[in-house]
Amino acid sequence: MKLPRILLGAASSGSGKTLLTCGILQALKDRGLTVSSFKCGPDYIDPMFHTRVLGTRSRNLDTFFSGEALTRSLLAENSRESQMAVMEGVMGFYDGVAGSTLTASSYDLARVTGTPVALIVNGKGMSLSLAALVKGFVDFRKDSGIRAVIFNQVSPKVADRLGAAVERECGVPVLGCVPSLKEYVIESRHLGLVTPDEVAGLRQKLSSLAQILEQDLDLDRLIALAETAPELEAEAPVLPRLPEPVRIGVARDEAFCFYYEDNLELLRKMGAELAEFSPLRDPALPEGLGGLLLGGGYPELFARRLEQNESLRRQIREALADGLPCAAECGGFLYLQRELEDMKQIPYGMAGALPGRGYRTERLGRFGYVELTSRQETVFGPAGTTFRGHEFHYFESTDCGEAFEAEKPGNGARWSCIHGGESLAAGFPHLYYYSNPEAVFRFLEKGRAYAHRRNHG
Repeated sequence: MKLPRILLGAASSGSGKTLLTCGILQALKDRGLTVSSFKCGPDYIDPMFHTRVLGTRSRNLDTFFSGEALTRSLLAENSRESQMAVMEGVMGFYDGVAGSTLTASSYDLARVTGTPVALIVNGKGMSLSLAALVKGFVDFRKDSGIRAVIFNQVSPKVADRLGAAVERECGVPVLGCVPSLKEYVIESRHLGLVTPDEVAGLRQKLSSLAQILEQDLDLDRLIALAETAPELEAEAPVLPRLPEPVRIGVARDEAFCFYYEDNLELLRKMGAELAEFSPLRDPALPEGLGGLLLGGGYPELFARRLEQNESLRRQIREALADGLPCAAECGGFLYLQRELEDMKQIPYGMAGALPGRGYRTERLGRFGYVELTSRQETVFGPAGTTFRGHEFHYFESTDCGEAFEAEKPGNGARWSCIHGGESLAAGFPHLYYYSNPEAVFRFLEKGRAYAHRRNHG
Protein backbone atom coordinates (compact mmCIF):
# COMPACT_ATOMS: atom_id res chain seq x y z
CA MET A 1 0.00 0.00 0.00
CA LYS A 2 1.44 3.37 -1.03
CA LEU A 3 0.59 5.80 1.76
CA PRO A 4 2.29 9.20 2.07
CA ARG A 5 2.69 9.79 5.80
CA ILE A 6 4.44 12.00 8.35
CA LEU A 7 4.91 11.85 12.11
CA LEU A 8 5.03 15.11 14.04
CA GLY A 9 7.28 14.42 17.02
CA ALA A 10 8.66 16.76 19.65
CA ALA A 11 11.56 17.16 22.01
CA SER A 12 9.24 17.13 25.04
CA SER A 13 5.67 17.45 26.19
CA GLY A 14 4.44 21.02 26.02
CA SER A 15 6.19 21.69 22.71
CA GLY A 16 2.94 22.44 20.90
CA LYS A 17 2.39 19.13 19.10
CA THR A 18 -1.41 19.07 19.35
CA LEU A 19 -1.88 22.69 18.32
CA LEU A 20 0.46 22.44 15.33
CA THR A 21 -0.89 19.03 14.31
CA CYS A 22 -4.44 20.42 14.24
CA GLY A 23 -3.31 23.46 12.28
CA ILE A 24 -1.44 21.34 9.75
CA LEU A 25 -4.41 18.96 9.41
CA GLN A 26 -6.68 21.94 8.74
CA ALA A 27 -4.25 23.39 6.21
CA LEU A 28 -4.00 20.06 4.36
CA LYS A 29 -7.77 19.75 4.37
CA ASP A 30 -8.10 23.31 3.04
CA ARG A 31 -5.84 22.27 0.17
CA GLY A 32 -8.35 19.57 -0.74
CA LEU A 33 -6.39 16.57 0.53
CA THR A 34 -8.14 13.60 2.12
CA VAL A 35 -6.19 13.05 5.32
CA SER A 36 -6.28 10.41 8.07
CA SER A 37 -4.90 11.22 11.49
CA PHE A 38 -3.51 9.25 14.41
CA LYS A 39 -2.27 9.83 17.93
CA CYS A 40 0.74 7.90 19.19
CA GLY A 41 0.02 6.44 22.61
CA PRO A 42 -3.08 6.01 24.79
CA ASP A 43 -4.36 9.60 24.78
CA TYR A 44 -8.12 10.11 24.29
CA ILE A 45 -8.43 13.88 24.00
CA ASP A 46 -5.94 14.75 21.24
CA PRO A 47 -7.79 12.49 18.75
CA MET A 48 -10.99 14.41 19.56
CA PHE A 49 -9.34 17.58 18.25
CA HIS A 50 -8.09 15.77 15.14
CA THR A 51 -11.62 14.48 14.59
CA ARG A 52 -13.07 17.97 14.90
CA VAL A 53 -10.70 19.19 12.18
CA LEU A 54 -11.20 16.37 9.69
CA GLY A 55 -14.80 15.33 10.41
CA THR A 56 -13.71 11.67 10.56
CA ARG A 57 -12.68 9.67 13.62
CA SER A 58 -9.01 9.90 14.50
CA ARG A 59 -7.37 6.72 15.84
CA ASN A 60 -4.63 5.71 18.26
CA LEU A 61 -1.48 3.80 17.28
CA ASP A 62 0.45 2.25 20.14
CA THR A 63 3.13 -0.41 19.78
CA PHE A 64 2.81 -1.48 23.43
CA PHE A 65 -0.87 -2.23 22.93
CA SER A 66 -0.75 -3.81 19.50
CA GLY A 67 2.81 -4.83 18.62
CA GLU A 68 4.41 -4.21 15.24
CA ALA A 69 2.34 -6.14 12.69
CA LEU A 70 -1.05 -5.12 14.09
CA THR A 71 0.04 -1.50 14.37
CA ARG A 72 0.86 -1.46 10.66
CA SER A 73 -2.44 -3.19 9.90
CA LEU A 74 -4.46 -0.58 11.84
CA LEU A 75 -2.59 2.25 10.10
CA ALA A 76 -3.32 0.73 6.70
CA GLU A 77 -6.96 -0.06 7.46
CA ASN A 78 -7.75 3.40 8.79
CA SER A 79 -5.97 5.16 5.92
CA ARG A 80 -7.47 3.17 3.07
CA GLU A 81 -9.32 6.17 1.60
CA SER A 82 -6.63 8.74 2.44
CA GLN A 83 -4.15 10.62 0.33
CA MET A 84 -1.94 11.26 3.36
CA ALA A 85 -1.67 10.17 7.00
CA VAL A 86 -0.55 12.46 9.82
CA MET A 87 0.55 11.05 13.18
CA GLU A 88 0.93 13.15 16.31
CA GLY A 89 3.68 11.92 18.63
CA VAL A 90 3.55 11.44 22.38
CA MET A 91 5.68 13.16 25.03
CA GLY A 92 9.34 13.46 24.00
CA PHE A 93 10.28 11.65 20.79
CA TYR A 94 12.19 8.82 22.51
CA ASP A 95 10.02 8.55 25.66
CA GLY A 96 8.61 5.03 25.91
CA VAL A 97 7.28 2.48 28.40
CA ALA A 98 8.58 2.88 31.97
CA GLY A 99 10.44 6.05 31.00
CA SER A 100 13.57 4.05 30.20
CA THR A 101 12.66 2.12 27.04
CA LEU A 102 11.84 3.01 23.44
CA THR A 103 8.75 0.76 23.29
CA ALA A 104 5.57 2.74 22.43
CA SER A 105 7.56 5.94 21.92
CA SER A 106 7.05 8.20 18.92
CA TYR A 107 10.37 6.92 17.62
CA ASP A 108 9.12 3.33 17.92
CA LEU A 109 5.95 4.11 15.94
CA ALA A 110 7.95 5.87 13.22
CA ARG A 111 10.36 2.93 13.03
CA VAL A 112 7.63 0.27 12.93
CA THR A 113 5.61 2.06 10.24
CA GLY A 114 8.52 3.45 8.21
CA THR A 115 7.29 7.01 8.67
CA PRO A 116 9.43 10.14 8.12
CA VAL A 117 9.52 12.48 11.12
CA ALA A 118 9.28 16.25 11.41
CA LEU A 119 10.56 17.24 14.87
CA ILE A 120 8.78 20.14 16.57
CA VAL A 121 11.17 22.07 18.82
CA ASN A 122 9.98 24.71 21.24
CA GLY A 123 12.82 27.20 20.99
CA LYS A 124 11.60 29.69 23.59
CA GLY A 125 14.61 31.00 25.50
CA MET A 126 17.16 29.30 23.21
CA SER A 127 19.45 30.34 20.39
CA LEU A 128 22.34 28.21 19.08
CA SER A 129 21.50 25.57 21.69
CA LEU A 130 18.62 24.68 19.39
CA ALA A 131 21.14 23.18 16.97
CA ALA A 132 22.70 21.09 19.74
CA LEU A 133 19.28 19.86 20.84
CA VAL A 134 18.23 18.91 17.30
CA LYS A 135 21.56 17.19 16.63
CA GLY A 136 21.16 15.11 19.77
CA PHE A 137 17.73 13.90 18.68
CA VAL A 138 18.82 13.20 15.11
CA ASP A 139 21.90 11.23 16.17
CA PHE A 140 20.60 9.45 19.30
CA ARG A 141 19.55 6.57 17.04
CA LYS A 142 20.94 6.03 13.56
CA ASP A 143 17.43 5.19 12.32
CA SER A 144 15.78 8.13 14.10
CA GLY A 145 13.78 8.92 10.96
CA ILE A 146 13.98 12.64 11.73
CA ARG A 147 14.03 14.27 8.32
CA ALA A 148 12.99 17.85 9.11
CA VAL A 149 12.55 20.36 11.93
CA ILE A 150 9.81 22.86 12.78
CA PHE A 151 10.59 25.69 15.22
CA ASN A 152 7.80 26.67 17.61
CA GLN A 153 7.67 29.88 19.63
CA VAL A 154 10.64 31.25 17.73
CA SER A 155 10.58 34.70 16.16
CA PRO A 156 11.21 34.98 12.41
CA LYS A 157 14.42 36.98 12.97
CA VAL A 158 15.90 34.33 15.25
CA ALA A 159 14.72 31.53 12.98
CA ASP A 160 16.41 33.04 9.94
CA ARG A 161 19.76 33.00 11.74
CA LEU A 162 19.35 29.62 13.40
CA GLY A 163 17.84 27.77 10.45
CA ALA A 164 21.10 27.82 8.53
CA ALA A 165 23.04 26.66 11.59
CA VAL A 166 20.68 23.75 12.25
CA GLU A 167 20.76 22.64 8.61
CA ARG A 168 24.55 22.90 8.55
CA GLU A 169 25.21 21.15 11.87
CA CYS A 170 22.40 18.58 11.82
CA GLY A 171 21.89 17.82 8.14
CA VAL A 172 18.10 18.24 8.23
CA PRO A 173 16.02 21.06 6.71
CA VAL A 174 14.05 23.56 8.77
CA LEU A 175 10.50 23.72 7.42
CA GLY A 176 9.73 27.02 9.09
CA CYS A 177 8.98 28.62 12.42
CA VAL A 178 5.81 29.43 14.28
CA PRO A 179 5.81 32.47 16.58
CA SER A 180 4.10 32.47 19.96
CA LEU A 181 0.36 32.03 19.39
CA LYS A 182 -1.09 32.64 22.85
CA GLU A 183 -4.62 33.19 21.54
CA TYR A 184 -4.65 29.67 20.10
CA VAL A 185 -3.36 27.77 23.15
CA ILE A 186 -5.71 24.97 24.24
CA GLU A 187 -6.44 25.01 27.98
CA SER A 188 -5.78 22.03 30.24
CA ARG A 189 -7.30 20.53 33.39
CA HIS A 190 -6.78 17.49 35.62
CA LEU A 191 -6.95 14.83 32.86
CA GLY A 192 -5.23 16.85 30.14
CA LEU A 193 -6.62 19.23 27.54
CA VAL A 194 -10.21 20.37 27.69
CA THR A 195 -12.43 18.72 25.08
CA PRO A 196 -13.13 20.42 21.72
CA ASP A 197 -16.73 21.25 22.66
CA GLU A 198 -15.41 23.46 25.46
CA VAL A 199 -13.21 25.65 23.24
CA ALA A 200 -15.11 28.76 22.19
CA GLY A 201 -14.93 29.47 18.47
CA LEU A 202 -12.80 26.39 17.78
CA ARG A 203 -13.80 26.18 14.12
CA GLN A 204 -12.74 29.79 13.48
CA LYS A 205 -9.51 29.37 15.45
CA LEU A 206 -8.51 26.31 13.45
CA SER A 207 -9.20 28.06 10.17
CA SER A 208 -7.15 31.08 11.23
CA LEU A 209 -4.33 28.86 12.54
CA ALA A 210 -4.18 26.99 9.23
CA GLN A 211 -3.75 30.27 7.37
CA ILE A 212 -0.87 31.25 9.67
CA LEU A 213 0.85 27.91 9.12
CA GLU A 214 0.44 28.23 5.36
CA GLN A 215 2.53 31.39 5.63
CA ASP A 216 5.07 30.26 8.25
CA LEU A 217 5.71 26.64 7.22
CA ASP A 218 6.82 25.08 3.96
CA LEU A 219 3.87 22.71 3.66
CA ASP A 220 4.81 21.76 0.11
CA ARG A 221 8.08 20.40 1.45
CA LEU A 222 6.27 18.64 4.31
CA ILE A 223 3.99 16.90 1.81
CA ALA A 224 6.97 15.97 -0.35
CA LEU A 225 8.66 14.48 2.71
CA ALA A 226 5.54 12.42 3.48
CA GLU A 227 5.61 11.07 -0.08
CA THR A 228 9.07 9.60 0.48
CA ALA A 229 7.62 7.03 2.92
CA PRO A 230 8.10 3.45 1.67
CA GLU A 231 5.17 1.22 0.79
CA LEU A 232 3.31 0.00 3.86
CA GLU A 233 3.17 -3.78 4.21
CA ALA A 234 0.29 -4.93 6.39
CA GLU A 235 -2.02 -7.90 6.81
CA ALA A 236 -5.41 -7.72 8.54
CA PRO A 237 -5.94 -10.08 11.50
CA VAL A 238 -8.52 -12.89 11.27
CA LEU A 239 -11.33 -12.24 13.76
CA PRO A 240 -14.26 -14.34 15.00
CA ARG A 241 -17.81 -13.14 14.29
CA LEU A 242 -21.18 -13.84 15.88
CA PRO A 243 -23.73 -15.72 13.74
CA GLU A 244 -26.22 -12.94 14.45
CA PRO A 245 -25.75 -9.39 15.82
CA VAL A 246 -26.00 -8.40 19.46
CA ARG A 247 -26.94 -4.88 20.57
CA ILE A 248 -24.45 -3.19 22.91
CA GLY A 249 -25.32 0.05 24.69
CA VAL A 250 -22.48 2.62 24.72
CA ALA A 251 -22.65 5.52 27.19
CA ARG A 252 -21.49 8.56 25.23
CA ASP A 253 -21.87 12.22 26.15
CA GLU A 254 -19.85 14.95 27.88
CA ALA A 255 -19.43 12.80 31.00
CA PHE A 256 -18.45 9.59 29.17
CA CYS A 257 -16.33 10.34 26.12
CA PHE A 258 -13.13 8.29 26.41
CA TYR A 259 -13.26 5.44 23.90
CA TYR A 260 -10.68 4.02 21.54
CA GLU A 261 -12.35 4.08 18.15
CA ASP A 262 -10.59 0.85 17.22
CA ASN A 263 -12.15 -0.81 20.29
CA LEU A 264 -15.60 0.12 19.04
CA GLU A 265 -14.78 -0.87 15.48
CA LEU A 266 -13.51 -4.25 16.69
CA LEU A 267 -16.88 -4.85 18.36
CA ARG A 268 -18.65 -4.03 15.11
CA LYS A 269 -16.41 -6.39 13.13
CA MET A 270 -17.32 -9.19 15.53
CA GLY A 271 -21.05 -8.62 15.11
CA ALA A 272 -21.99 -5.93 17.62
CA GLU A 273 -24.58 -3.28 16.88
CA LEU A 274 -23.65 -0.24 18.97
CA ALA A 275 -26.45 1.88 20.43
CA GLU A 276 -25.24 5.12 22.00
CA PHE A 277 -27.10 6.75 24.89
CA SER A 278 -26.50 9.59 27.35
CA PRO A 279 -26.49 8.97 31.12
CA LEU A 280 -26.91 12.74 31.46
CA ARG A 281 -30.07 13.05 29.36
CA ASP A 282 -31.74 9.73 28.53
CA PRO A 283 -34.29 8.43 31.04
CA ALA A 284 -33.82 4.81 29.91
CA LEU A 285 -31.35 2.49 28.23
CA PRO A 286 -31.77 1.65 24.53
CA GLU A 287 -34.11 -1.28 24.00
CA GLY A 288 -33.01 -4.84 23.31
CA LEU A 289 -29.52 -4.63 24.80
CA GLY A 290 -27.28 -7.65 25.23
CA GLY A 291 -24.43 -5.72 26.80
CA LEU A 292 -23.32 -2.37 28.20
CA LEU A 293 -20.14 -0.29 27.82
CA LEU A 294 -19.46 2.54 30.26
CA GLY A 295 -16.32 4.35 29.14
CA GLY A 296 -14.15 6.86 30.90
CA GLY A 297 -14.54 10.61 30.92
CA TYR A 298 -15.54 13.27 33.41
CA PRO A 299 -18.45 12.05 35.57
CA GLU A 300 -17.03 14.14 38.43
CA LEU A 301 -17.80 17.31 36.45
CA PHE A 302 -21.43 16.24 36.00
CA ALA A 303 -22.07 14.34 39.24
CA ARG A 304 -25.14 16.38 40.16
CA ARG A 305 -26.79 15.89 36.77
CA LEU A 306 -25.99 12.18 36.82
CA GLU A 307 -27.63 11.88 40.24
CA GLN A 308 -30.70 13.73 38.99
CA ASN A 309 -31.25 11.11 36.27
CA GLU A 310 -32.61 8.70 38.85
CA SER A 311 -34.62 6.55 36.42
CA LEU A 312 -31.57 5.58 34.36
CA ARG A 313 -29.43 4.94 37.44
CA ARG A 314 -32.09 2.60 38.78
CA GLN A 315 -32.51 0.81 35.45
CA ILE A 316 -28.75 0.21 35.12
CA ARG A 317 -28.55 -1.11 38.68
CA GLU A 318 -31.45 -3.50 38.08
CA ALA A 319 -30.13 -4.61 34.67
CA LEU A 320 -26.74 -5.50 36.08
CA ALA A 321 -28.38 -7.39 38.93
CA ASP A 322 -30.30 -9.31 36.26
CA GLY A 323 -27.03 -10.31 34.58
CA LEU A 324 -26.68 -7.77 31.74
CA PRO A 325 -23.02 -8.10 30.63
CA CYS A 326 -21.16 -4.89 31.41
CA ALA A 327 -17.63 -3.56 30.92
CA ALA A 328 -16.92 -0.27 32.71
CA GLU A 329 -13.69 1.72 32.75
CA CYS A 330 -12.49 4.53 35.01
CA GLY A 331 -15.29 7.12 34.87
CA GLY A 332 -17.79 4.41 33.98
CA PHE A 333 -16.57 2.39 36.96
CA LEU A 334 -17.03 5.42 39.24
CA TYR A 335 -20.57 5.85 37.90
CA LEU A 336 -21.47 2.28 38.91
CA GLN A 337 -20.52 2.88 42.53
CA ARG A 338 -22.78 3.93 45.37
CA GLU A 339 -21.47 7.49 45.52
CA LEU A 340 -19.13 9.92 43.74
CA GLU A 341 -17.66 13.23 44.87
CA ASP A 342 -17.58 16.15 42.47
CA MET A 343 -14.64 18.53 42.06
CA LYS A 344 -15.69 20.37 45.25
CA GLN A 345 -15.79 17.05 47.14
CA ILE A 346 -19.59 17.14 47.43
CA PRO A 347 -20.95 13.55 47.31
CA TYR A 348 -23.71 12.52 44.88
CA GLY A 349 -25.56 9.25 44.44
CA MET A 350 -24.57 7.09 41.47
CA ALA A 351 -25.96 3.84 40.04
CA GLY A 352 -25.25 1.81 43.17
CA ALA A 353 -24.41 -1.41 41.32
CA LEU A 354 -21.07 -1.51 43.18
CA PRO A 355 -20.45 -0.80 46.87
CA GLY A 356 -17.60 1.68 46.68
CA ARG A 357 -17.40 5.45 46.94
CA GLY A 358 -15.42 7.57 44.48
CA TYR A 359 -13.48 10.48 45.94
CA ARG A 360 -11.12 13.16 44.73
CA THR A 361 -7.38 13.07 45.38
CA GLU A 362 -4.74 15.69 44.68
CA ARG A 363 -2.44 13.46 42.67
CA LEU A 364 -2.40 11.31 39.57
CA GLY A 365 -3.09 7.68 40.46
CA ARG A 366 -1.12 4.76 39.00
CA PHE A 367 -0.37 6.67 35.79
CA GLY A 368 0.83 4.62 32.84
CA TYR A 369 0.64 1.30 31.03
CA VAL A 370 -0.53 -1.87 32.78
CA GLU A 371 -0.56 -5.58 32.01
CA LEU A 372 -3.66 -7.25 33.47
CA THR A 373 -4.31 -10.88 34.38
CA SER A 374 -7.65 -12.05 35.77
CA ARG A 375 -7.77 -14.09 38.99
CA GLN A 376 -11.33 -15.29 38.46
CA GLU A 377 -14.12 -15.61 35.92
CA THR A 378 -15.25 -12.27 34.49
CA VAL A 379 -17.37 -11.16 31.57
CA PHE A 380 -14.21 -11.51 29.45
CA GLY A 381 -13.62 -15.16 30.30
CA PRO A 382 -11.91 -17.45 32.82
CA ALA A 383 -9.13 -16.82 35.29
CA GLY A 384 -5.87 -16.17 33.44
CA THR A 385 -7.42 -13.84 30.85
CA THR A 386 -4.96 -11.07 29.97
CA PHE A 387 -5.24 -7.53 28.61
CA ARG A 388 -3.01 -4.56 28.06
CA GLY A 389 -4.23 -1.13 29.03
CA HIS A 390 -3.42 1.99 31.00
CA GLU A 391 -4.54 3.99 34.03
CA PHE A 392 -4.87 7.75 34.36
CA HIS A 393 -7.05 9.22 37.11
CA TYR A 394 -7.10 11.77 39.90
CA PHE A 395 -10.05 10.10 41.61
CA GLU A 396 -9.88 7.00 43.79
CA SER A 397 -12.36 4.46 45.14
CA THR A 398 -12.84 2.89 48.53
CA ASP A 399 -13.27 -0.45 46.70
CA CYS A 400 -11.25 -0.94 43.49
CA GLY A 401 -11.99 -4.67 43.18
CA GLU A 402 -9.73 -7.74 43.16
CA ALA A 403 -10.72 -9.70 40.04
CA PHE A 404 -7.51 -8.78 38.19
CA GLU A 405 -3.89 -8.31 39.10
CA ALA A 406 -2.23 -5.34 37.41
CA GLU A 407 1.49 -5.13 36.78
CA LYS A 408 3.34 -2.06 35.70
CA PRO A 409 5.79 -2.95 32.90
CA GLY A 410 9.33 -1.94 33.64
CA ASN A 411 9.27 -1.75 37.42
CA GLY A 412 7.27 -4.81 38.47
CA ALA A 413 4.82 -2.95 40.73
CA ARG A 414 1.62 -4.99 41.25
CA TRP A 415 -1.82 -4.28 42.67
CA SER A 416 -5.37 -5.61 42.69
CA CYS A 417 -8.07 -3.99 40.59
CA ILE A 418 -11.41 -4.45 38.79
CA HIS A 419 -14.68 -5.87 40.08
CA GLY A 420 -15.45 -9.05 38.18
CA GLY A 421 -18.10 -11.67 37.75
CA GLU A 422 -19.59 -13.78 34.99
CA SER A 423 -21.32 -10.70 33.62
CA LEU A 424 -19.06 -7.87 34.84
CA ALA A 425 -15.64 -6.25 34.57
CA ALA A 426 -15.50 -2.76 36.12
CA GLY A 427 -12.41 -0.91 37.28
CA PHE A 428 -10.01 1.94 36.69
CA PRO A 429 -7.89 0.43 33.85
CA HIS A 430 -8.72 1.38 30.28
CA LEU A 431 -8.48 -1.80 28.19
CA TYR A 432 -7.20 -2.01 24.64
CA TYR A 433 -9.42 -4.63 23.04
CA TYR A 434 -7.04 -5.67 20.26
CA SER A 435 -4.63 -6.90 22.95
CA ASN A 436 -7.06 -9.84 23.43
CA PRO A 437 -9.77 -10.07 20.74
CA GLU A 438 -10.82 -13.54 21.94
CA ALA A 439 -11.75 -12.17 25.37
CA VAL A 440 -13.76 -9.37 23.76
CA PHE A 441 -15.58 -11.95 21.65
CA ARG A 442 -16.49 -13.85 24.84
CA PHE A 443 -18.07 -10.64 26.14
CA LEU A 444 -20.19 -10.45 22.99
CA GLU A 445 -21.13 -14.13 23.24
CA LYS A 446 -22.35 -13.58 26.78
CA GLY A 447 -24.29 -10.57 25.54
CA ARG A 448 -25.94 -12.66 22.85
CA ALA A 449 -26.88 -15.33 25.42
CA TYR A 450 -28.34 -12.66 27.74
CA ALA A 451 -30.39 -11.10 24.94
CA HIS A 452 -31.67 -14.54 23.91
CA ARG A 453 -32.73 -15.27 27.49
CA ARG A 454 -34.53 -11.94 27.80
CA ASN A 455 -36.28 -12.32 24.45
CA HIS A 456 -37.23 -16.00 24.67
CA GLY A 457 -37.38 -16.74 28.39
